[in-house]
Amino acid sequence: MDVDYGGEAGCLDPELLQLNEVSPLAIKSNPYVAEKLFEQWLSLPETTPLVKSLINNAKAGVPLNVSGATNSPKATSGNAIPSMFPAGSAPPLSPRSSSGSPRISKQRAGPSVLASPLRLVSEPAKELIPQFYFQNGRPPPNEIKERCLFRINQFFYGHPEGLQLLEFKPVTKEICKLPSFFSTALFKRIDVNGTGVVTREAFVDYWVHNNMLTKDVATQIFTILKQPDLRYLTHEDFKPILRELLATHPGLEFLQSTPEFQERYAETVIYRIFYYMNRAGNGRLTLRELKRGNLVAAMMHADEEEDINKVLRYFSYEHFYVIYCKFWELDTDHDFLIDKENLIRYGNHALTYRIVDRIFSQVPRKFTSKVEGKMGYEDFVYFILSEEDKSSEPSLEYWFKCIDLDGNGVLTKNEMQFFYEEQLHRMECMAQEPVIFEDILCQIVDMVGPKDEGYFTLRELKGSKLSGSVFNILFNLNKFMAYESRDPFLIRQERENPTLTEWDRFAHREYIRLSMEEDAEDASNGSADVWDESLEAPF
Repeated sequence: MDVDYGGEAGCLDPELLQLNEVSPLAIKSNPYVAEKLFEQWLSLPETTPLVKSLINNAKAGVPLNVSGATNSPKATSGNAIPSMFPAGSAPPLSPRSSSGSPRISKQRAGPSVLASPLRLVSEPAKELIPQFYFQNGRPPPNEIKERCLFRINQFFYGHPEGLQLLEFKPVTKEICKLPSFFSTALFKRIDVNGTGVVTREAFVDYWVHNNMLTKDVATQIFTILKQPDLRYLTHEDFKPILRELLATHPGLEFLQSTPEFQERYAETVIYRIFYYMNRAGNGRLTLRELKRGNLVAAMMHADEEEDINKVLRYFSYEHFYVIYCKFWELDTDHDFLIDKENLIRYGNHALTYRIVDRIFSQVPRKFTSKVEGKMGYEDFVYFILSEEDKSSEPSLEYWFKCIDLDGNGVLTKNEMQFFYEEQLHRMECMAQEPVIFEDILCQIVDMVGPKDEGYFTLRELKGSKLSGSVFNILFNLNKFMAYESRDPFLIRQERENPTLTEWDRFAHREYIRLSMEEDAEDASNGSADVWDESLEAPF
């Protein structure tokens, strides 16, 4: 047989040998055995005509099909590859289970029994979770972004060099939707190099690309005012916007000739903001505290309202006037400090010595004054707001700390009796009919409704609308007597204006009184050329 096969033995597919009881894997792993079996197969008489037929078919272009011939009925025809063992000469199979037969295992459809069962379960498609955290805030939707850019182009049209400070104010109001007195603070926040102009590109980068556009107003204000390296607001952070408010608000124009009182007004507004908003009392106003309070709404109101006195929250000039004049009346030597003897005169000696001692022990609040035994203006602001509006939570916390002598977080019968004893003595000195403490305690229990009548918690006091009267009973004789008399005029006044707080009503009454006193003083002086400096009012 003139067939050259020497160079193709290494490429022979073991399946062609049709060795039913020999694993193709075993033949592949032993090339020598495969070569010997191939030589034996070539020596069979049927092999030569088959090989010649295959060669002729290949030359004629007939497709060669040898691997799957045994599965079709035509596999037994003349083209079938002869078996190496003659018919009837195959050795018998050894007894074995069908599950162990390599031949049967190979013909079994489906995955191998050795394969992982996890392959039988189709893997579920991975669910794509959209991004929910953005370090600089959520990017604005394209529609809002395009609308904002269109408005920006309108304001910056014709200003290729950028906008100066006065030209920038409409941008703050119309595009950023912020109070107009934020324009300087926002301008300086964008113009970090102090060039005096804000270009369109710089504004778009700060307001749009930094996602300020999608933040709520409180977060925008917080971001603009705070220092870049801090996560809270301080007193100093509010001064730039208050300076601009004083310079631009029509209701505060009259103060422009008295810069010293402009500064006092700004300080008072800041103290009031931190009194109500900074519940931690550490002088660091956080974003959470800013969002929980009503400062943002008050700022918007102040920007829209021409009469600043109608903005009762924080910005009313009349409220500032009352606070400052009250302080001025007590500060007899005008060193801007108040001692115990000064404070005891507050409200026509309404307070007891014991409660004044507790205030100067700095239990309810540490004084900012650097002088020992002296109260500064900021400390007085906290005091008067607490004294004149005992319905507010900061006030309840202030006086609760004063009465809680041992600092255990509850007010006991003995602690309340300690402060009421002086009240009882004062009533006797004034020939008033004294009310014994046991009757007072029963009245307080009815007013607060504690779970345990043996003590009162701060939460229970905050939950009662009469808690302010409880503290008046214990250390403010004038307000205690007023509560006992139940003035019908005051009751009717409260019902007519339920939105007004106790502080709002007090400030309104006091401003009228102080204004009348000042008018009377001016009238007594008449047109005299001599003016007594010592009698001059602070305004």
